Amino acid sequence: MAARLKIEGETAKARFLSRTSRFSVLAELADGEEGVRNFECHLPNPGRLKELLVPGRELLLRPASNPDRRKTKFDVFAAVADGGAVVVDSRVANQVMREAFGSGQLPKFSGYELVRSEPAYGNSRLDFLLKGDGFWLVEVKSCTLVRDGIALFPDAPTKRGRRHLLELARAYEDGYRASVVFLIQREGAELFMPNDETDPDFSNALRRVVAMGVEPIAMASRYRDGFVELRGEVSVDLSIPTEVR
Repeated sequence: MAARLKIEGETAKARFLSRTSRFSVLAELADGEEGVRNFECHLPNPGRLKELLVPGRELLLRPASNPDRRKTKFDVFAAVADGGAVVVDSRVANQVMREAFGSGQLPKFSGYELVRSEPAYGNSRLDFLLKGDGFWLVEVKSCTLVRDGIALFPDAPTKRGRRHLLELARAYEDGYRASVVFLIQREGAELFMPNDETDPDFSNALRRVVAMGVEPIAMASRYRDGFVELRGEVSVDLSIPTEVR
């Protein structure tokens, strides 16, 4: 059985109206008592999401776990596009991988077990430390941008992401196994490539650290019936597109 994560709690359908800040959106939500109301919702994703957050787009919201301590009552969980739900909550990628490591259902990581989340290394905290035949540091990135069957990361410049790559390279030089996992949180991706157009610095750093020994892994997932399910690996292509050479 494929590794999957149960998404707890009910989801509510809404319509996207506008993005009010990097981490918030205005959404139109049907309220049983007061009809349709506009709510500001927390968006747990720093990416641009321009292809997904367009006026009228259907969103899936989840109630905040601590509404008494927040201004916003809802988190944006997913946007509905191309007939399916695209998970835009970037925290879910780590939750899915943590569940997968715990279940031991990922052949790629056979023989390794999760020993720590958010291990400190260098000047960063990476996502996971595994132990098997030695130690394995894994950084996970949430990918929501897919064009013509190609998953692209990032969809916004990310200095933090580049720093994580450099830390993984140092870890590899120190004797760790090191990987960056791009979890594609929508269906339809047949290939993964770095997004040279949006962030050439990240893309070039990825190519450099892979040449040094860091392993790039792309995995597909989908959200169905209250579960996020891992669907297997997707090929990685690190060649430089002709138009950016």
